[in-house]
Amino acid sequence: MEIESNFIKTIMEDDLQNQRVKKIITRFPPEPNAYLHIGHARAIVTNFELAKMFGGYTNLRFDDTNPVKEDSSFVDAIKEDIIWLGYSPKNILFGSDYFDQTYELAIKLIKKGLAYVCELSHEQISAFRGSLTEPGKESPYRNRSVEENLRLFTEMRDGVYKDGELTLRAKIDMASPNINMRDPIIYRIIHIRHHNTGDKWCIYPMYDFAHPIQDAIEGITHSLCSLEYVDHRVLYDWFVEKCEMPHIPHQYEFGRLNITNTIMSKRYLKQLVEAKVVRGYDDPRMPTLAGLRRRGYTPESIRNFILSTGLSRINSTVSSEMLETVLRDDLVGKTKRVNAILDPIKVVITNYDSGIEEFEVEYNQDNVNLGSRKLPFGKVVYIERSDFIEEKPNKHWKRLSLNVEVRLMHAYFIRCNEVIYNEDGSIQELHVTYDELTKSGSGFTDRKPNGNIHFVEASTALKATFNLFEPLMVDSDGDRDLMERLNPNSWNTVTGFVEPCVGSAKKGEKFQFIRNGYFSTDYDSTEGNLIFNRIVELKSSYK
Repeated sequence: MEIESNFIKTIMEDDLQNQRVKKIITRFPPEPNAYLHIGHARAIVTNFELAKMFGGYTNLRFDDTNPVKEDSSFVDAIKEDIIWLGYSPKNILFGSDYFDQTYELAIKLIKKGLAYVCELSHEQISAFRGSLTEPGKESPYRNRSVEENLRLFTEMRDGVYKDGELTLRAKIDMASPNINMRDPIIYRIIHIRHHNTGDKWCIYPMYDFAHPIQDAIEGITHSLCSLEYVDHRVLYDWFVEKCEMPHIPHQYEFGRLNITNTIMSKRYLKQLVEAKVVRGYDDPRMPTLAGLRRRGYTPESIRNFILSTGLSRINSTVSSEMLETVLRDDLVGKTKRVNAILDPIKVVITNYDSGIEEFEVEYNQDNVNLGSRKLPFGKVVYIERSDFIEEKPNKHWKRLSLNVEVRLMHAYFIRCNEVIYNEDGSIQELHVTYDELTKSGSGFTDRKPNGNIHFVEASTALKATFNLFEPLMVDSDGDRDLMERLNPNSWNTVTGFVEPCVGSAKKGEKFQFIRNGYFSTDYDSTEGNLIFNRIVELKSSYK
């Protein structure tokens, strides 16, 4: 699927046509303080696809300007996610790569009288900033001399002061109608070891200062970000201009993508992990790219979903059903279709004495390149409990019941003659007879069965665990506590059987289990302990 026309694509076309830029260069700038989620996929796909469309390239640049929350493990996870999605950054960079240059540019602003060291606390700075209807008040330290500001800033760098004791602020306009322009902080003191630069620095630039500088250094032409940064654009441009950057990047904003019944907040996802509500960031119920990958989502489905939602200047919300539909469309032609029984009933074919037969069956009639397998058949098989009903069925019932005949898929007609019960009244097994003349492919047409059901032959069947998922969150009411909005039935586990051909399934290998949905082999699965995660049901289960 190609990216459709959108306002940013139009801007890029116009910039190239009018030679305002020679090549499209974008960047994806995640902060390495969490795992990426499905919401981040819009920024990734948009940046990479647009640059690729115009023969340009995209940098991956980690915004590691706040060492309090950042960690190298998140760096590794983000790299893995982007590669999994199918993208290769031109360069992998870090904001910390530019700390020396950023520091020198801060010195330049001080010397130009455009930055000053402030002793106000964060609370005082916030109070002095004013409101949307009231102008801010100037800091009493705003008019320090250049020499004093240079001395204090050097002392900040040298570790003379404690965290929060001093800040460096840009000197812009405390009466600006845009609060972001009211002398924003551009450097703060943080005494903590940085994952990339160690103990070299104890002062760190703020995102609003570092980001435009880094874009300019890298030659970024179109700096794409989400809508909440629209009011920061004037500040972005101010820093590029006042720092006299030789290259001038431009910022463009697009709307966020929200998905129903999906948690789209790094803070909330971290809360779930730390509270052990989930089993980690790669829990198959999580909307993290790591969780979706473990569940069995394909990178193609994520990319196609993002591209199908388009790009606009407003935030938007789409149904989770749309994502599942795109996923099914991607899986239908590329997965092997095999039999699995999730809720088994034992079926004894009383008149069958031919040992184990094998039927040659294609894995997927829509994709013959997937080959075929041997489907075993014998005296005892398992069928799904939901494929049998005890009471006399109505005319709409197209499966097995007493004195009703169905076809075992790819095998024979069977007729149920007797139900054997346990002492508690539950069904122990079914006794049926088969008709050897009705072998699949024989051309038998004398009578029509009451349906076609799948099965697994008992002696060759492999035990398996199936993880069945529902949405992690079922209530999108943001006024309620997150924990109160979680679905208590989001993870259910059942045990059953699969065909022997599935026994050597590799981690992440995907299957369509007939009538039960699409499944992926879990990371913890082994040949002796098969575990499958249901990716999605065959059709929408939305009620």
